[in-house]
Amino acid sequence: MLIRAALRSNDVTVTSAGTGAWEGAPASDGAYLVALENGLDLSGHHARLLTRELVASADLILTMSRHHAARVADLGGAGRVHLLSEFAGRSGAQTEVTDPFGGDLDGYREAYADLAELAAGVAARLTAERAGDQR
Repeated sequence: MLIRAALRSNDVTVTSAGTGAWEGAPASDGAYLVALENGLDLSGHHARLLTRELVASADLILTMSRHHAARVADLGGAGRVHLLSEFAGRSGAQTEVTDPFGGDLDGYREAYADLAELAAGVAARLTAERAGDQR
């Protein structure tokens, strides 16, 4: 949702799926509350499990962690999967985004702040790449 919002002015389709999602499950309470704090409404969100078909239909796949990236590669996405933080330009020790699922609200807030920063980096990179393609 954050990357979708950051890319609002571009002709880009953004979708989400989880490597261990419970198909159809609503957003967790923590995610729902922190999203509301930040002006996002997750009341209509339903989890979707990442499938081989979803991977095949994607041009670019961004993951929060290396084990997610390995799962995407197993589903046929090698070469199109990147760690979200590295794609956004981050390097060093904090290249994985911690999944706050089951944790306290502060963990969800930290993950939200991290994802918001990374979404801006992804949007900037994709916008720059598209501008380069149009020259």
